[in-house]
Amino acid sequence: MQITSMHFKARAGKKLADVKLQAALRKLQSNFVKGRADRILELDNFEDIRAAAAAIRDRALASLDVWLEEFERNATARGAVVHWAETTEEANRIVCELAAKYDVRKAVKSKSMVSEECALNDALEAAGVEVVETDLGEYILQLAHEAPSHIVAPVVHKSRDEVSDLFEEKHKLPRKTGIPDLCREAREMLRPHFLSADMGISGANFIIAETGSTLIVTNEGNGRMVTTLPRVHVAITGIEKVVPTLEDVTTLLRLLPRHGTGQSITNYVSLTTGVKGDGDLDGPQHFHIILIDAGRTKLIGSDMQAMLRCIRCGACMNHCPVYQNVGGHAYGWVYPGPMGSILTPIYAGLENALDLPNASTLCNQCGVVCPVKIPLPDLMRKLREKQFERGLKPWPERFGLALWGWAARRPVLYAALSMMGVRLLAWMGGAAKLIHNLPFGGGWSGGRDLPAPQGKTFRELYRQHKRIDRINRTQQD
Repeated sequence: MQITSMHFKARAGKKLADVKLQAALRKLQSNFVKGRADRILELDNFEDIRAAAAAIRDRALASLDVWLEEFERNATARGAVVHWAETTEEANRIVCELAAKYDVRKAVKSKSMVSEECALNDALEAAGVEVVETDLGEYILQLAHEAPSHIVAPVVHKSRDEVSDLFEEKHKLPRKTGIPDLCREAREMLRPHFLSADMGISGANFIIAETGSTLIVTNEGNGRMVTTLPRVHVAITGIEKVVPTLEDVTTLLRLLPRHGTGQSITNYVSLTTGVKGDGDLDGPQHFHIILIDAGRTKLIGSDMQAMLRCIRCGACMNHCPVYQNVGGHAYGWVYPGPMGSILTPIYAGLENALDLPNASTLCNQCGVVCPVKIPLPDLMRKLREKQFERGLKPWPERFGLALWGWAARRPVLYAALSMMGVRLLAWMGGAAKLIHNLPFGGGWSGGRDLPAPQGKTFRELYRQHKRIDRINRTQQD
């Protein structure tokens, strides 16, 4: 997937003016935000579970190599083959080699954000393999030749009418408008692909070291069909997804669906362990697991390590006022919202995503709702600091901050400049006490008015209030 994060500001402006998108994004409030709030109320000890989930993720990351080796040992003992990929290109090469080895002509996929990181579909198609997305949202996007705009609800930016038009065009069938009818039509189109595919490709919400299993949670039956019907199953996931035990997974699963889709539990929780055995009615003959680094290990031991706790629930973007107004495509890569504002600069390079750490009000809604307590605003602030240290900020901004710092270290001068500044701004506000065009702040005042100050600095107002309080106390005495 091509990275276009450098164009965030321009794309965000267009998305704000997109009436259809704005109507579609309102679904986040009714479906996900309210749903999460309602489901959290079911848990009497929510904060204790949240703290336990964060501790589980930290324990796995603290000994990541140990748990990954245990996972490989147990997965191999059950007939799976574990591959290690340092880069996304290496992961694509492994999958293409497996496709050639097993004479794969068609692959069906269950939703996988890591495969989006790799642009795996393009690599397989270039190798002559037909790839069919089977998650309903991803299937719609594949027909429309679009990228996902959300990690849980990838087609949240589209309306029902748009999907109806798309199905009519691509399926060459009479136009349907009801959701059940559209879903049935998609099932009828996808069923032959499940039955004729040579390879099934899935992601993994978690991999369990104790049993060597991969686990996916879905609301559609496609995940199980992808992992059991084709003769070859390939699971692709990041190395950070490992958890030590099945008991650990049960704790995380109490939070993942509640935060992701506002459900107490998803329709399907599927564990895949090893290959089809004697007497088994279904399951793959060959099971390959690809563990991808792609920049993850460089976070271990760094001040950004907490980001590896992420369980990809999407709650941070559902509650983010920026994402709620611009949608996912404005962020320009696989991961949108607050999580994307951190992951994209880390994985793709800070210089390729300069706007993203600043695409936040730092209101901490994302940090409050994160089920594993990732301090998302703090991490974005650290990235802003790195931008400044590396000279990646525009020179006027760096010059302005340097000038402010120089003045702030000289209290008398700073006080005098502050006094002149507030009086100038009060005069600019006029009778309406609103500043319509803020000098050097057009990014703010270009879309809103700035309330003008009273014309006095905080110190002046503080002294004035102290004087009034002293007079009042004297009169009372």
